[in-house]
Amino acid sequence: MGKNLNKAIVAILAPIPSIIFYLSFLNKTQQNGESLSIMIDLYWTVIPVMLVHYYATHPLAHYNYWRSIIVVVLTWVWSLRLTHNYFRRENWQWGEREDWRFTDLGRQYGQNWWWMSFFAVYASQQVFLIGVCLPIYAVHFVDMPLNIWDFVAVLVCGSGVVIAYYADTQLHEFVSRNQRLKEAGKPVVINLDTGLWQYSRHPNYFGEQLWWWGLVVFAWNLGQGWTFVGSLVNTMCLAYVTILVEERMLKQEYRAEAYRMYQKTTSVWIPWFKKHKST
Repeated sequence: MGKNLNKAIVAILAPIPSIIFYLSFLNKTQQNGESLSIMIDLYWTVIPVMLVHYYATHPLAHYNYWRSIIVVVLTWVWSLRLTHNYFRRENWQWGEREDWRFTDLGRQYGQNWWWMSFFAVYASQQVFLIGVCLPIYAVHFVDMPLNIWDFVAVLVCGSGVVIAYYADTQLHEFVSRNQRLKEAGKPVVINLDTGLWQYSRHPNYFGEQLWWWGLVVFAWNLGQGWTFVGSLVNTMCLAYVTILVEERMLKQEYRAEAYRMYQKTTSVWIPWFKKHKST
C-alpha cells in the first residue's frame, strides 16, 4: 500500500514542471503576440536529464552503479546533441521560429489556441516524456550485474545519437546552402538525397528512435520489458508526423514530382539501398 501511494504521489507531481514551465511564459508570449509552442523542443532536451538524476538520487533507488553511470552519460550526450541542433536550427537564438505544425494549429483555432495548446502540446508532451523515460526508471530501481545486453543497449543508443547528429547536420547544411542560393538569385536544390538521406527519407527520425529503443533494451535486460510502451507510442506518433511532413513536401509544387520519385526509390526510415527507378 505504501509503495502504491508513493507511486501515486509521483504521478500527480510529475506534471508540475510542465505546468510551471507553461505558465511562466504565458504572460510574456501573449503580450508579444508570440506562440508558446516555440519552447516545446527545448523542453524535450531538459526533462530526460532531470529525470535521470531524479531517479539516480531517489532515496528508494537501488541499482548497479556502473549501469547508472552509463545511462546518465548517454542521456547527457543525447541532450547536448539535441540542444545543439535546436539552437543551430534557430540561428543560435531562443525560439527563432515555431514548428510549422503548431503554427497551422494556431491559425486553425485562433484565439482559443493559447489554452488549447496547454493540452494539445504541453500536457501531452509531459505524458510522452514520462513514458519514453520509463526505461531510465527501470535502470535505477533494479540491481543486476552488467552483462552483454548492456553493451548492446549502449551500441543502439550510441548509434542513434551519431546517426541523428549527422542526419541533422546534413539537413542544416542543405537548408543553409539553399538559403544562400536563394539570396544570390540562383536555383535551389530541390531535395536532399545525399549522405544519409540517400538511404533514408528521414534518417534523423530513425536515429532518434534508435536512441529511445536502446533505452528499452536496458530495461528489457532487467526484466522490465513493459517499459517499451512509451517508446512504442512515441514511434507511432513519429510515424504520423512522417506522414504529415511528406504530405507537406508534396504540396510544394516545385518539388512535388521529384519528391514522389524520391519516395519510390528511398526507404522511409531504416537506411537501405535505393530501389531502381521505374521506367
